[in-house]
Amino acid sequence: MDFLFLASVFAIIIGVLLLFYYVPVGLWFTARISGVKVTILDLILMRIRKVPPSVIINSAITATKAGLQISTRELETHYLAGGNVPNVIRALISADKANINLSFKQATAIDLAGRDVFEAVQISVNPKVINTPKVAAVAADGIQLIAIARVTVRASIAQLVGGAGEETILARVGEGIVTSIGSAKSHKEVLENPDKISKLVLSRGLDAGTAFEILSIDIADVDVGANIGAKLQTDQAAADLRVAEAKAEERRAMAVAVEQEMKAKAQEARAKVIEAEAEIPKSIAQAFLSGNLGVMDYYKMQNVQADTEMRNSISGSGKSATNPNK
Repeated sequence: MDFLFLASVFAIIIGVLLLFYYVPVGLWFTARISGVKVTILDLILMRIRKVPPSVIINSAITATKAGLQISTRELETHYLAGGNVPNVIRALISADKANINLSFKQATAIDLAGRDVFEAVQISVNPKVINTPKVAAVAADGIQLIAIARVTVRASIAQLVGGAGEETILARVGEGIVTSIGSAKSHKEVLENPDKISKLVLSRGLDAGTAFEILSIDIADVDVGANIGAKLQTDQAAADLRVAEAKAEERRAMAVAVEQEMKAKAQEARAKVIEAEAEIPKSIAQAFLSGNLGVMDYYKMQNVQADTEMRNSISGSGKSATNPNK
């Protein structure tokens, strides 16, 4: 008997808890006295759809107290789509107080796009300053300048969906700084008037297609870097020197080759002369045998050669009649 009684009490307690879980009467009462139109059935259906009624009702109460007309069905739809309902409500209230034209549809689209809509409204009210990294550029005189800029931006509500982010702004500003410094005839012009850089960069409309509106670009610092022009000239001179040395070495090698070839040809010519001289005695002997040369003729030839050698020795030429190479 006691077991049945305890089981009944336990079942009643579980039933009451389930009833208050699926039928949040207290939350419904709070919504009604706050001016939010919602029924008990709506709260039960939220539980069934696994939507926390407290998130929807509290956001609806906040919006109603701020004078925004947003239904609980719209808030529930945004929650089911994966949106951050409280953040959207805070963004709408901030935009309304700052007289920024932001509809609930725009806010939910921005939120579902992955951007923090509340932060975007804050940046739209209080502009944000973005510091660029060091940007190195070379003026026309070859001197490198390193500049740092501060970009003041304001969020563009209309461009938050599909607009480029801060990285694009920084890249475009860096490109503009490089172009501005590169177009200067001298680095002294940039150092004397650094505001020319900001004016030129700002006039190019770098915020087109981005989620921000550029309000100002201020050059925070400009430092003189290396003399890139002199370094390039030095490197070019060194390269030209190496090319000239290579060509000179090539010409020297060709001259040595030609000299060796001439020596080889001279040695070949001397070898042929020696070979021809070796044939002279054979020819003389053959002439004796054939009768074409007599003894007296041979003696006369010997006398002529001796006379020629004597004359050469007297004249100092030192050449032999029989061997002119000596």
